[in-house]
Amino acid sequence: QVQIVESGGGLVQPGGSLNLSCIVLGDTFNIYAMGWYRQTPGKERELVAWIRNSDYIYYSAAVKGRFTISADDAKKSVPLQMRDLKYEDTGDYYCNALPNFDTWGQGTHVTVSS
Repeated sequence: QVQIVESGGGLVQPGGSLNLSCIVLGDTFNIYAMGWYRQTPGKERELVAWIRNSDYIYYSAAVKGRFTISADDAKKSVPLQMRDLKYEDTGDYYCNALPNFDTWGQGTHVTVSS
């Protein structure tokens, strides 16, 4: 059984920064990769970044150059640093394994607004 806990969201002005945190509790053996997803109203959940073994990293075009994903295997933590935030970054952010665990966390909400 796995539990995912995301945190760090909040309200930020355009151009600002936030650091999201993801902690994975439970059996994480044999995970291929970990990723961060974003869901905005009216849109499907999208994968914005993922990391494998700390040496293979992917970013979607929407966030490349502004977001940085990392992984601390010992702490089972997957931080996401977000900078130069834009209005369109507003949404609910979730982390999960790739392939996904059956269980999702509660997510953390990011609002980019002036």
